[in-house]
Amino acid sequence: MIRQRIFWIVSLVVVLCAAAFFYRTSSDTSSTRRAGRDTAAPVTTTAAKAEEFAIRRRTIGIVESIATVVVKSRLDSQVTEQHIRDGQLVKKGDLLFTLDDRDVKAAVARDQAQVEKDQATADRTELDLERYKRLAATNAIPQQQLDQANADHKVALATVEADKAQLRGDQVKLDYTTIEAPISGRTGLIRVTPGNLVSSSDPNGLVTITQVRPIRVSFTLAERDLSLIRKAYITKPPAVVRVYAPGEKDALSTGELEFLDSAVDTASGTIAVKAKFANEDFKLWPGMYVDVEIDLSKRPNTVMIPTVAIQSGQDGPFVFIVKDGKTAEMHKVELVGVEGDRAALASGVNDGDKVIVEGQMRLVDKARVAEGTSSNAGKAAGASQPTESEAAK
Repeated sequence: MIRQRIFWIVSLVVVLCAAAFFYRTSSDTSSTRRAGRDTAAPVTTTAAKAEEFAIRRRTIGIVESIATVVVKSRLDSQVTEQHIRDGQLVKKGDLLFTLDDRDVKAAVARDQAQVEKDQATADRTELDLERYKRLAATNAIPQQQLDQANADHKVALATVEADKAQLRGDQVKLDYTTIEAPISGRTGLIRVTPGNLVSSSDPNGLVTITQVRPIRVSFTLAERDLSLIRKAYITKPPAVVRVYAPGEKDALSTGELEFLDSAVDTASGTIAVKAKFANEDFKLWPGMYVDVEIDLSKRPNTVMIPTVAIQSGQDGPFVFIVKDGKTAEMHKVELVGVEGDRAALASGVNDGDKVIVEGQMRLVDKARVAEGTSSNAGKAAGASQPTESEAAK
């Protein structure tokens, strides 16, 4: 019985202490809130500005050559001269290698002699034909002899044409003994040197030439941006594409959108895109990975504010705007995107509104503020920034 009384007394004391603590905390919080509303909090503001906003997308791409050719010999021969070195820039038509041409030249000379021989035979059959025509006109020879002379002449002419075709074929083979660059580009590792035997069936070839100017960058973009990509693709001039070395801020090169795949990859939900770059300074190299930035569209009259002004709440992002120079109003905003240290808004803030960029973390809606103008909004905007993916959400 005594234990039960002690238990109830202790329980009552605990409940009373808890109630007293809760009342005091609530009173302090209410007082703080009233003080927050009644006391002017110092803040720094900057004016929102409406301007044209470029809708951009960023991704990772890989540099690829527009054309790559494995140079091979069309003849089974021997290399007599090498006219290039490893990694040399060559132009289309430049001489690369010279092969042994002695046997091919001999074949050409033989063909020319055969043409002359058979041409002489054709000339003789033509004279015979004319003679037989005159004799046949006086019935001095039978018609059968005239027909035979006519056939012999046609056979002789056909033989001459066959000889000329053979000559042209061997002359083409003679051209094959000088190997020229089929495209302009940079040579790779030279696989043969003078004295080596080469074959037309060799899969490795003599050297590989890779076109490096102009060059392409291949990348993918999300399917949800397909309408913007299509519009950027058909626009004249095409959309601008910039590429960066990983982690760098200065663009390596600027090009334009050149290719849009004919179908979306259903497995990844992306579409393949390619951009073309002049690459005059050879900063882009086939096979290297780059960061890609493409301008898909431009949104006129878009309100821009420093990203540091934006806060996240349960109902989404919001900012504080100073009204009448005394009161801070909470405005929900809809983000279009983020560019550097500035955010583009679709709604919630108007051009010229004074947005709080410093001191907003301790504010509540309708709180009194003492306004100060930011002398360097860029510095203020350099604090924590939402990413583009967060902005899209």
